[in-house]
Amino acid sequence: MSKDIKFNFLNSDEEERYQKHLTLKEIGYEGQLNLKNSSVLCIGAGGLGSSVLLYLAAAGIGRIGIVDNDQVEKSNLQRQIIHETNTIGNLKIDSAQDRIKKFNPNCEILTFSERINPKKCS
Repeated sequence: MSKDIKFNFLNSDEEERYQKHLTLKEIGYEGQLNLKNSSVLCIGAGGLGSSVLLYLAAAGIGRIGIVDNDQVEKSNLQRQIIHETNTIGNLKIDSAQDRIKKFNPNCEILTFSERINPKKCS
């Protein structure tokens, strides 16, 4: 995930969406821009990943990568809150991407349909 693009402004939707962050002295406009210019790679869109992905999008992380090669199953729905009944059978990365884009269209989502393993990392 590259950091070549730097944003130096928030659009009007972002200013309204992150208004509470903008008023906090600990975050403010500059802090929110830092979040917008940040990238996070989430390994897995299951139990923990599904929750954290929504919070990353809500916070205004600008670029979110999702790595997962699994499909949504009905038994996932009670704990993997990013997925919905109508996404059963879809790849979790696609389900998560669609939900995040509906939740916060300002986030760029990159998806990787694979499993992380030691052989790929070396």
